[in-house]
Amino acid sequence: MPLLTVLFLFSYGLMTLLIVEQGTTIQSQRALIRELFSDSLQLSAMKGKAARDQNTANVQKHVETQARPSRTQENTAQAGSVQTPSSQAQGQLAPSSQAAPQRAQSNARKAHKPRMQMPSRPESDLADERRALVTI
Repeated sequence: MPLLTVLFLFSYGLMTLLIVEQGTTIQSQRALIRELFSDSLQLSAMKGKAARDQNTANVQKHVETQARPSRTQENTAQAGSVQTPSSQAQGQLAPSSQAAPQRAQSNARKAHKPRMQMPSRPESDLADERRALVTI
């Protein structure tokens, strides 16, 4: 009987030690998760800022490219008779930067076109189709 008592005390001691070690492990994991979460928030903020900066840079680039064709058209108009026949032919061709907005405008017109609606069926055609006799 004393041997069993010592064995039970030893097992309870080991179980208590296991519980204490698990508690410290859980606390260290909790601290690590909090640190990783804060790092994740900082990384998300940095990515968001980078995306906003890139978006503003793209918008500025787009605005600059929209302003350039009007300047080149003014320069072409000022050059006038200085152009050779081959450069005049090239000037008459639409540049690709102007072709894209034309496509966008035609797509916008198509998008605003109202959809065709099906006409309503007359009341004489609204008979119960489950009871309609089908013959060949």
